[in-house]
This record gives sequence, C-alpha cells and structure tokens, in this order.
Amino acid sequence: MSDAGSYKDFVPVGKVTKAHSIRGEIKVYPFSGSPEAMLRYKELLLATEEGASPLSYQVERARIQKNSVLLQLKGCSDRNAAEKLVQAQVYVHNSALPKLQPDEFYLRDLEGKLLKTEDGQTVGRVTGFLMNSLQDLICVTGKEEEYLIPLVPEFIQAINKEEVTVSLPQGLLEINSR
Repeated sequence: MSDAGSYKDFVPVGKVTKAHSIRGEIKVYPFSGSPEAMLRYKELLLATEEGASPLSYQVERARIQKNSVLLQLKGCSDRNAAEKLVQAQVYVHNSALPKLQPDEFYLRDLEGKLLKTEDGQTVGRVTGFLMNSLQDLICVTGKEEEYLIPLVPEFIQAINKEEVTVSLPQGLLEINSR
C-alpha cells in the first residue's frame, strides 16, 4: 500500500461494498457490470474519502462472486482493515484498461460532451452516470431540465470530440426529465 497522490490518470472501475471474511478480503461492485473485467487488474487505487489521498494496493487474489469480485489486497490482512475500505471508490490506471473495439467506448469518453438527437435537437451536456443493478443511466443537463436516459448501446449512434448523437424512442425525454 502506498500513497498515489493525484489520480487524474486513473479511471473509476468499481466501489467497495463490504468486507468479506476474517482474512481481509473486500467485495467490489464493478461499474462495467462485468466482474470478469476486474480480474485483470494487478494494482488498484482506493479513495476512501472525498479529498483524501488515494492509496495504491497490489491485488494478491481475485475471484468472482455473483455480480461482484472478492479481492485480497496486499496490506489488508484482517477484517478490521477491510472494514476501513468499505464505500471506497476503486480506480485503475488508464494504461491498464483493455483496448477497445471500433464500436466500443468508455463512459468517461461521453462525460462533458453535448448530447444531440439524430434530428439535431440538443438535449444537453452529459454530466455523469447513475449505475445500479437494474438500468445504468446517463445524466444530461439541459437548459431548463435534467434528463436520465437509459444507457442502451443501441441508442448511441455516433461519438465525436464534441458530441454524442443518440436515437431515442419517441417520448423518452418527456418521461425521463426531472
């Protein structure tokens, strides 16, 4: 475990949901929805509090448990140590991410871009994401409203440097505004 300083070159990949076992394992919910993806990472950054320096951990063991991953981290050898990591955000370095296929993207690539419909209507700017077990959502802030749009790959038609073009079912924006 070491102090990693700034984590601008790191990407959030999960969240510690609970301590598991007396040996100090932690249970991590992967943001990608794919626990298998977490098995490739050998070093993780954990940020336990907003504004606190993240700490770097080496992964000693990793195994899948349902939709989560159980991790044994070097330096986290008992349940008390694991309990201190509950609710921590889990990050990996950009270079550890797998290469994408031409039709794939990372969520971070959408953040800050304008979201437009196929007919050119500007919906707003992508400001974040809500991840849950039922349906992941894109948070979009428009001029007067905020929208929660289901993150469905078929909706996304194009992504360029400034904007994301989507094809949405009729009426979706009206029922998903807040």
